[in-house]
Amino acid sequence: MRAQDEAAIVACIPSLRRYARGLVGDRDRADDLVQDTLERVWSSFSMWQKRSNIRAWMFGIMHHRFIDDLRAQQNRPEDYASDTLPDLPQRPLQTDALELHDLDKALQRLPTSHREVLLLVGVEELRYEEIATILGVPIGTVMSRLSRARASLREELQGRITPPTKIQRVK
Repeated sequence: MRAQDEAAIVACIPSLRRYARGLVGDRDRADDLVQDTLERVWSSFSMWQKRSNIRAWMFGIMHHRFIDDLRAQQNRPEDYASDTLPDLPQRPLQTDALELHDLDKALQRLPTSHREVLLLVGVEELRYEEIATILGVPIGTVMSRLSRARASLREELQGRITPPTKIQRVK
């Protein structure tokens, strides 16, 4: 591994930490996710295609690790994080810290697929093409999830929580 590649990996760590924190909502679990991601990056660095964006590649590894953790949690429902979240956001207007806390809780209540896209666009400022590559979905799916995530987050933060709509199969 060249020093230049190593520096590019290290430069991505703050972004990975922000994204992980947004995904899992807990600092310790986020640090574990970042550490697992970096271990996989180092061990599989030879598989990285030099022509692709190393940042997108690393986010893809983190995404897959996060999905693996979600699947493992399905086997242990008592550890599922959403059981500890309140039903409605606490929306006091006195301080920014409380509003930020509410935003964090509202983000955690979004479906994982929506939260991922929202964080990658809003926090990490990745392009739709990069996000589609990271998540392994078409660009149209990225745009659709982003639109739904923004609408859900807006409604929840305004106190108008609507039940999720069922998608009906059309023959």
